[in-house]
Amino acid sequence: MSIESSKEHDMLGPTLSASEASLQLHQSHVQEPKSKFHEIVFIGVVCSAQLMTQAGLAQSIAPLHIIGQSFGATNPGQLSWFAAGYSLTVGTFILIAGRLGDIYGHKRFFVLGFLWYATWSVLAGFSAYSNQIFFDCCRAFQGIGPAFILPNAIAILGRTYEPGRKKNMVFSLLGATAPGGFVLGATFSSLLGQLLWWPWSYWIMGIACLSLATAGVIVIPHTPSPQRTQSNTFKSAWERVDAPGAITGVIGLILFNFAWNQGPVVGWQTPYTYALLIVGSIFLCAFFYLESRAPFPLLPVAVLTKDTCFMLGCVAAGWSSFGIWIYYVWQFMTVLREQTPLLSSAQFVPVALSGLCAAITTGFLLSHLPPSAVMLAAMTAFTVGGICIATAPVQQTYWAQTFVSLIVMPWGMDMSFPAATIILSNTMPKEHQGLAASLVNTVVNYSISIGLGFAGTIESQINDGGANVLKGYRGSWYMAIGLSGLGIAVAVTYAGYTYTRGRQSAGESLTKA
Repeated sequence: MSIESSKEHDMLGPTLSASEASLQLHQSHVQEPKSKFHEIVFIGVVCSAQLMTQAGLAQSIAPLHIIGQSFGATNPGQLSWFAAGYSLTVGTFILIAGRLGDIYGHKRFFVLGFLWYATWSVLAGFSAYSNQIFFDCCRAFQGIGPAFILPNAIAILGRTYEPGRKKNMVFSLLGATAPGGFVLGATFSSLLGQLLWWPWSYWIMGIACLSLATAGVIVIPHTPSPQRTQSNTFKSAWERVDAPGAITGVIGLILFNFAWNQGPVVGWQTPYTYALLIVGSIFLCAFFYLESRAPFPLLPVAVLTKDTCFMLGCVAAGWSSFGIWIYYVWQFMTVLREQTPLLSSAQFVPVALSGLCAAITTGFLLSHLPPSAVMLAAMTAFTVGGICIATAPVQQTYWAQTFVSLIVMPWGMDMSFPAATIILSNTMPKEHQGLAASLVNTVVNYSISIGLGFAGTIESQINDGGANVLKGYRGSWYMAIGLSGLGIAVAVTYAGYTYTRGRQSAGESLTKA
């Protein structure tokens, strides 16, 4: 471990004894697969984490109205919960999952995450025999699975590969699976929803997750716990998991998000909506207070450098914009253009191809351009993609603005996610790779959910009680454009800051020379 990493490690927790530090250094690295075939299969299984996460998001967005009709749900706020509930728990539980992986082993929680995902996917299918509330709960519990899979998958890759071009390409491939996963999930859920019965997509998802859990046990090398100590007392576990911070953080994030997504359903004049928003904000304040005093904080103050804050700020703005874009594009296609979900899925195929090109390009760009430039390009892609679809006429051909939007938007996804993940992974010690992965994924998935809450509020306020559907959709897209525009402003500020810092460092070096 470098001197810089050692200093940073000291700030992330109490000082370790020499024997513990030596043990962590030995355990922090995961052996790279020796054969090419094993490496290809290893990367494929680990990258399936992102693939299946986005497939799970598409499972409810693509056949949204098919599922809604089976429950008799037509209110836009009720329908948005099908996707928002899933993204809420993915974003909320990731920080805890990364910490547990750091302490008890990333491979273990990667496998357990897929088993959990499989269980609740099956139960979500059986909710067809129950009601919408049970389905929403199953979707929320289903999201906990990816919350455990994603950060531990990224941590495994971060501990396996050293910083360099190969690591950049591997992380870019991980990002490339996101749009492909969404298209895969949308296609199968639409096909099964139209031709068979929508629960089959959830049952098949359960089988696939069970298969990937088995593959993970076989393919992924042993990942020793880099932060485990010889003390196994309840007090030690309580401190290392940072249970007070985890409890207050989860409650705060859930209540804050629930209020924003429930407001459009029952109306903001309903007392419990704004009451939950206030209580959630109080819990979040308590979380940050506890983190400043915790011996092993989930969110160490040392991690929140200017670079990290700028990067996460861009990711939050861009991906909340993306969440609004993806949800309302599907509504635009299926409701206003009256297309079947299967046809809409076919029209989304370019997203997967464009995302793959974007990911491969980003892998090369990160070796030649500063991260601020890559992030600025990503925010620009989010903004351009949003403008294209927000101004598209309903009767316009697919090959005009809609197609352009579908081609451009994946560049925002697959440039911002790998850039942020690689930067945090490279700047943090290997024993904290779970924390690095958790920060990015928390912001990505929580932003998708909270963005839908913002958009739902706007839609419900300006669509004239449902009489002007297009006006409501466009109002939500304008909100998305504003968020991605904010991301551009943050990226420009970050670029200026890094340029000034670089010139100052160069000047100091010349002075010393």
